[in-house]
Amino acid sequence: MTGPFLLLHPDDNVLVARATASAGTKVTLDGGPVVLTQTIPMAHKIARSAIALGETLRKYGMPIGIAPADIAPGAHVHVHNIRSGYTPGVVLQDADGRSG
Repeated sequence: MTGPFLLLHPDDNVLVARATASAGTKVTLDGGPVVLTQTIPMAHKIARSAIALGETLRKYGMPIGIAPADIAPGAHVHVHNIRSGYTPGVVLQDADGRSG
C-alpha cells in the first residue's frame, strides 16, 4: 500500500488513514491505483478492494460490521456504509459477568 493509509492486518478489507488524505490523492491498492473522490479524515477507513453488499467488513482481522451496499475500492468506509452485525440473540454482560 502507498500513501497515507495503513493495512492493520492481512485479512482486513479496509485501510486506515494515518493522516488526512485529500480528495484527488492517488492510492495504490491490490487491484491497482485509485484516486480518492473525497477527503478522508485521519483514522477513517477506505475500502482496500471492492466490498459486496452483505460482506463482512474487517479491521484488525476482526469483523466491524456488514456492508449495506456495494463499496468501491478506495471509497470512504464509515458510519454511512457500515451496518452493525449485532443480533438480538447476543447476550451482553457487565464486567462482573452478570447479564444486564
